[in-house]
Order: sequence, then C-alpha cells, then structure tokens
Amino acid sequence: MKSIGFYLPRLTGGGAERTLLRLAAGFAAEGWTPHLVVDQAQGELLTEVHAAGLPFSSLDAPRTLAALPRLTRWLRQQQPTALLSAITHNNLIAVWAAGWARVATRIILSEHTQLSAQAATHRHWQYRVLPTLCARTYPHAAARVAVSEGVAADLAVYAHLDRRSITVIPNPVVTPDFPLRAAAPCSHPWLNDGGGPVVVAAGRLEPVKDFATLMRAIAILHQRRPVRLLILGEGASRRELLALRAQLGLTAAVDLPGFQPDPLPFFARAAVVAVSSLYEGFGLTLVEAMACGAPVVSTDCPSGPAEILAGGRYGRLTPVGDAAALSAALAQTLDHPLSADQLRRRAQDYTLAAITRCYLNLLEPE
Repeated sequence: MKSIGFYLPRLTGGGAERTLLRLAAGFAAEGWTPHLVVDQAQGELLTEVHAAGLPFSSLDAPRTLAALPRLTRWLRQQQPTALLSAITHNNLIAVWAAGWARVATRIILSEHTQLSAQAATHRHWQYRVLPTLCARTYPHAAARVAVSEGVAADLAVYAHLDRRSITVIPNPVVTPDFPLRAAAPCSHPWLNDGGGPVVVAAGRLEPVKDFATLMRAIAILHQRRPVRLLILGEGASRRELLALRAQLGLTAAVDLPGFQPDPLPFFARAAVVAVSSLYEGFGLTLVEAMACGAPVVSTDCPSGPAEILAGGRYGRLTPVGDAAALSAALAQTLDHPLSADQLRRRAQDYTLAAITRCYLNLLEPE
C-alpha cells in the first residue's frame, strides 16, 4: 500500500495546517496510508488529529533546524512513497532530510503565502537568506506547489525559480461533511437573537489579518445601521484590538470570542463574512463562507482572494487598509447579497476530492 507523510512545524489552526489534515483524509479515501509528522506536538488542532485516529509522530524538535536529523531518521524508518510539506522552513528541511536519508520518497513542497510580503514584515536574519536557500534547495524536490497563481508568480521571483516548474493547486476546502457541520448549533447569542446583522471574520489575531481596519469599517457602518462584528480567532494582537474596540465605542457591537474549532456554524448564520488581510496566500475563509452560502467581502490583497472571487464576480473587493471602502462594500453586500446557491456552486471548485486528485496527478501521472 502506498503511504504519504504530511510534514508541518506544529498543529496551530492556520490554513496550511488545516489543508494538510484535509489532504490526509483525501489520500486515505484514495487508498493511501497517511502519516502526520510535526516538529512539535502543539497547537489547537492536536485534539482533532487524535480524535480522527490519524497516524501521528512528533519529532520533539525545539526549533525547525533541529528537526533535520530527526526527520532524516523518520524517513529512513518509515520510507513513505511521498512526503508533502508546508511552511517554507519545513520545506527546506524536508528536501535536506530526504537527501541525507537517501530514500526514494518523493518530496512535494507546498507554499501557502506570499513569501516576499512575509519577508518584508519580518526583520529576522533568517528571512534575508531564505531566497538563496530556496533557490538552491527547491529544485531538488519532486514537485513544487503554490496554492494560487499569485503565490506561484511570487515564489518564482522570490526564489529565482522557473515559473513553469511550479504547479498551482488550490487548497481543498469543501468536504463531504460540510452541510452537517454548517448546520450544527452555534452558541453565540448574536447569531440567534434576531437582532441586527452580524458580520463574521476569522483568523489569527495578528497584524497581517488587519482586523483593525475591519473594526474601523464597522465603526463607520455602525453610525448608519445596527451592525455587529464577530472576530473568531486568537493571537498576539488581542490586547490591541480590545483597546481599539473601546476607543471606537464598539464594546457592545464587536466581540472576540476566541479560537473556534469549527467556524462553519458562524459562517452559515452570518449576514456577511469579511476578510481584511494585508496579504493572503489563498483565502480559505472565503471558500468556507461561500460553501455555507454566506456573502463575502474581501480586501484585494495579494494574492488569493481576487482569484477565488473571480475579480469581484462572487464578492466585492476593496483596497487594502481602506476602512471607508470596506465599510461601503459591507453596506452594499448587506443590501444586495448574491444568492446562496450561486456562492455554493462557486465553492464546488474547491472540493477535497477534486484537489486530492490534483495532488495524485503529481505522484501518479497518467
């Protein structure tokens, strides 16, 4: 039986982590044996992994570089048919470990973000050497995957790679259990009280998600109508966002209920789902929301949202960091939402079965 490893730093609730867990289920459905391997057994998704019974190994590496000899040993012991990795530092480790282990495992690297934008926001020395390391290392992988056309173009320039050597495969989002999950009870009172419309956003509470601009957009909109905002997620910016909420006088209109294991019940009951990011690799929240039939609004950030929304056909796009434009787009969407059926049809382009088949085509070309 063919086996495939999925390699991550840890199991935080980010898009890359959720994507690889879904792909593990997708490969299992195709008759492969999946195995998850992480640098550290930490993160919000750890409980989900254990509950699913997914074969799981932790390298117990204190940092990514320390994982190199440990992943090398794991590859020698397990010798999977393929190893799919995500997150740039782990991609490098995956290629180096396979070389050290001298195994026939095919290494598939996946990039889930705009590397140039990420590097611009990090001053650590590691990000200054990453382009050179990627340029020298990535060509030795069996395949390189980008989750959007924009990420592929950025990766080619960032790492001096031939754009033709990068395959674009979107994230798998829509799984067979989507309708059941979306219909599950939602405990937040705002989504059951029959009050004013609720805008929902989800993601790490970090500067890249720019929830501050979204909150300012809600403050503008709130002057004209009784709209409310829920921001799902946890992160380092919580204190700053709570302070901004008080400053804007939105304590009764904005709530940050923390990380939610499954945001779908929130999306299914939202009047609008909003994305306010400075940059995205893909835009997982947008597809999840559309699959629930929820109207969406997003910043036109590099690079996934415009591709998912087909340049604005399936949801309004606004300039990054423009609270007034975002507020206007939210108002227009509240007044003139697209039909739920139209949004759900678009989301079918991102089913788990279809995306798993794309990865299988890399490993089993016809």
